[in-house]
Amino acid sequence: MTAVLFDFSGTLFRVEPTESWLRAVLEEAGLTLGDGELGRAARALEEAGALPGGANPSQLPDELADLWAVRDSSAELHRAAYTALSRQVTLPDPALHDALYDRHMTPAAWAPYPDAAEVLSTLRGRGIGVGVVSNIGWDLRPVFRAHGLDPYVDAYVLSYEHGVQKPDPRLFATACAALGAEPEDVVMVGDNRHADGGAAALGCGVHFVDHLPVAERPDALRPVLDRVPRKDRARKD
Repeated sequence: MTAVLFDFSGTLFRVEPTESWLRAVLEEAGLTLGDGELGRAARALEEAGALPGGANPSQLPDELADLWAVRDSSAELHRAAYTALSRQVTLPDPALHDALYDRHMTPAAWAPYPDAAEVLSTLRGRGIGVGVVSNIGWDLRPVFRAHGLDPYVDAYVLSYEHGVQKPDPRLFATACAALGAEPEDVVMVGDNRHADGGAAALGCGVHFVDHLPVAERPDALRPVLDRVPRKDRARKD
């Protein structure tokens, strides 16, 4: 293998819990809810699927089905889809729905998995190209910079910048080309078997991890290192 592609949410990073997300936005707005009311609102937002990177909607409204299917193809559609889901939940101020969306794009809303830095830095040390391929509607590069992982990433291929969503092979092909790697020499690492598994259609290898809270998944990325050559072996080959 000469390159590894990684998904973002649920693979390298995990978004904050819904209640923390809501609490941070309320505090920023100078608003408060009682613990019981806060918990109920957070659960309703989670069931609605309003937190990008969080749980999918438990029941997607029919009128949002078409928008949901293409939400990651542009920044405008991404915001429209998630704020529409959020607005199914009554909050103290209607402006909070856009504020919630804005919050999820901040580095503070994301935490890297414990082994992410180790795995990415080891790949860099072995001379392996690293790309991030994400279905997303906003620029995640500041998140990587804030958490110190950007120096290990050679290319970012984001769906909204290309108007193409995983599992479309074209997005993976763009990433392979950016890294100068042939698909058969690339592994795609992700948590979504449908979306990330689309890389297999191009000829890439695939490696799946579970989308778990950070504290519950300390080392799921490390097996990726067994699939790529060590630096001394790469020189001999």
